[in-house]
Amino acid sequence: MVVDDSVVIRGMISRWIASEPDMVVAASLRTGLEAVNQIDRVNPDVAVLDIEMPELDGIAALPKLLAKKKNLAVIMASTLTRRNAEISFKALSLGAADYIPKPESTREASAADNFHFDLIQKIRTLGAKARRTAPVPHAPAAPHVQELRPAPALRPAVAHAPTPAVSAQIARRSFSSQMPKVLLIGSSTGGPQALMSVVTELGPVIDRFPVLITQHMPPTFTTILAEHLARSSRRPAHEAIDGEVVKPGQIYLAPGGRHMRVARHGAEVVIALDNGPPVNFCKPAVDPLFTSAVDVWQGSTLAVILTGMGSDGMRGGKDIVAAGGSVIAQDEATSVVWGMPGAAANAGICAAILPLNQIAPKLVRLFAGDRS
Repeated sequence: MVVDDSVVIRGMISRWIASEPDMVVAASLRTGLEAVNQIDRVNPDVAVLDIEMPELDGIAALPKLLAKKKNLAVIMASTLTRRNAEISFKALSLGAADYIPKPESTREASAADNFHFDLIQKIRTLGAKARRTAPVPHAPAAPHVQELRPAPALRPAVAHAPTPAVSAQIARRSFSSQMPKVLLIGSSTGGPQALMSVVTELGPVIDRFPVLITQHMPPTFTTILAEHLARSSRRPAHEAIDGEVVKPGQIYLAPGGRHMRVARHGAEVVIALDNGPPVNFCKPAVDPLFTSAVDVWQGSTLAVILTGMGSDGMRGGKDIVAAGGSVIAQDEATSVVWGMPGAAANAGICAAILPLNQIAPKLVRLFAGDRS
């Protein structure tokens, strides 16, 4: 279901969806009110929901749509402004599955192409999960919250999802015998909520060790995410700056549109931002951070891969493990999308595959000296 008051955008997205062999446009609507009134009839798996619309805007329509169909995967779409980014974060708290920035102008070929690719991938991945999820009748509307909050063990948007156990066939490695000196985290779809949940309990780790995070996210969004991370952790958090020294007590977030790496500069470790091409179709990407950390911290590197589409982080995770470090993945049941953590788990590089609410306590123990 495509919901956008712009006939141009609505038509463009509908054509893209209709051209995919595994997708059908359930409805193309102009307002959030139309979407709420028609959702029972059209019964979509995914809704692409604009933020600014007449009669009922996207943020007001979202809880009403989820009240009628709890397993609906909602992708918020908006132009890239600070206000819309803030609203998109709020939408994640209300149960939206993901967000996507619309290009400022559809006449910019590269921007339109990126938007096209990203949107179709999100629809396909989230739609497949929605179709596997049995609807819960008479589901209550998601609670109204004013800012992005830490997620519970299961995000509201997927709390009803089945909870498959991690296969016993997936190999686990032992944790590194070396004490970790840094915490790296990679995440994508569902990541903002998962990150809030983890950093809320990470105070003892952040106080003594640097924490570096790459979340697949465009500019402006990363600025706001850093602010949310600072509030949730009650520790300093900011978008990383090229050349700054990496210190304990800080959370460094890869800025949107730049890869974040680390490098030795004499006796110090510094941030190295990179404006190179996308890696794994992402910029920033997780693999560059993970791989560069091996050159700095070798086997004292501990990485966590949270919910997200694709396989970013898996190759970098292999490098970390080969150097003697450790990788933890979020489990399938608590992931919005078990792409990135699933790729790492199935590659056999993880020392643990944990539900979201067990990750922070485990990290605190590991950084305190527990090696099991």
